[in-house]
Amino acid sequence: MKIAVFAGDGIGPEVTEQAVRVLQALGLPGLELVEGDVGGMAYRKHGHPLPPETLETARASDAILFGAVGDFDCDNLERHLRPEQAILGLRKELGLFANLRPAKVFAGLEDFSALRPEVAGAIDLLIVRELNGDVYFGDKGIETLPDGTRRGWDMMSYSEAEVRRIAHAGFRAARTRGGKLCSVDKANVLETSQVWRDTVIAVAADYPDVELSHMYVDNAAMQLVRSPGSFDVIVTGNLFGDILSDQASMCVGSIGLLASASLAEGSFGLYEPIHGSAPDIAGKGLANPMATILSAAMLLRHSLGLEEQAARIEAAVASALTDGVRGGDLGGSHGTAAIGQAVLERL
Repeated sequence: MKIAVFAGDGIGPEVTEQAVRVLQALGLPGLELVEGDVGGMAYRKHGHPLPPETLETARASDAILFGAVGDFDCDNLERHLRPEQAILGLRKELGLFANLRPAKVFAGLEDFSALRPEVAGAIDLLIVRELNGDVYFGDKGIETLPDGTRRGWDMMSYSEAEVRRIAHAGFRAARTRGGKLCSVDKANVLETSQVWRDTVIAVAADYPDVELSHMYVDNAAMQLVRSPGSFDVIVTGNLFGDILSDQASMCVGSIGLLASASLAEGSFGLYEPIHGSAPDIAGKGLANPMATILSAAMLLRHSLGLEEQAARIEAAVASALTDGVRGGDLGGSHGTAAIGQAVLERL
């Protein structure tokens, strides 16, 4: 079991350190952790945010534990040299097409949600977002019109093969949870979404045990705040998934608790907290490492098939929260190392 550890920038090294401590405490036989440079720190050392040696390390591993990238000092670099290109490059080069982002309110934290506690307490959903297509990767450009004004365009497109691949990921995820999959699109006005919906319906024939429903994205955004407990698994495209997953994060109450996985075909994946590099608090020991620790649990589950160990980590995090171990993002005073230690003790 070889795991590449790419801590990155800002608070990335701090939170990743605690997740590594948790993984090591499990005593997994044959576990090998290999570090690599990404982001702004990689640019300063190697001249590129995703050096060839880092990519080589990633390809030789079973999974990647990723911290965060982002550095204000690099904002004026050419776009292809900015820290964020590290994560985009890994997605492209490793075929990471399915983003899994769970959103669940831990017991006792209902008041931290932007929603009413009785509504927030029912949240336990998973958003499966396609990562390699849509307007983010379509033909795009800016042109100057004869009157001197500018026009920009970004082409939205999905092939049946692309939709079929992410639909299977969504159905498989629903099978392991409540058996309900909601496909989100805008098929009433977008031809791309019509292809999406038709393809998802065709794939559904392979999963008679999963209940499939469809919802337009504007209605889905409304239902996420009106009745989020009605969702089990949501599968959607890159643009809609980007927006809805962030909305779900706020429904939960703190991005310091939210993990994510980006999966390729097979078992390979990249696992990271959804928060950014937070350079304003970097090095101060204030960041909540629970999202990164929970990302490590997802790594064990999805890439290494170690469900029991993943569940142990998740239970230890839940126990720590129940006992009042909380960082500044949850109104507490526990620092990064103290939170990591609390999870270790309960593990």
